[in-house]
Amino acid sequence: MDITLQYFDGCPNWKIAAERLDLIAAEHPGTVVTRRLVENLEDAEAINFRGSPSILLRGADLFPDPGAPVGMACRIYTTPTGLAGVPTLEQLRDAITTA
Repeated sequence: MDITLQYFDGCPNWKIAAERLDLIAAEHPGTVVTRRLVENLEDAEAINFRGSPSILLRGADLFPDPGAPVGMACRIYTTPTGLAGVPTLEQLRDAITTA
């Protein structure tokens, strides 16, 4: 299983996402988590980056939001406890399982 974590350094939420994805990778041998640093607006536009952190499984966004603008911004996720900068561990597990 190939998971890509897209992020930019100006948003700290990617670090929490990376920790959660590392936990999931440890549970599933053979899972590879690749970090993709988005350095500027041109990179963001080239990959249709909808904010940091974005999490892709086999190239598809696990939490698609086609209405979100492309650009260098922190992403917001709806979680069971309200809005957050990263999906919960359970949300990530569920999204990966159903993808």
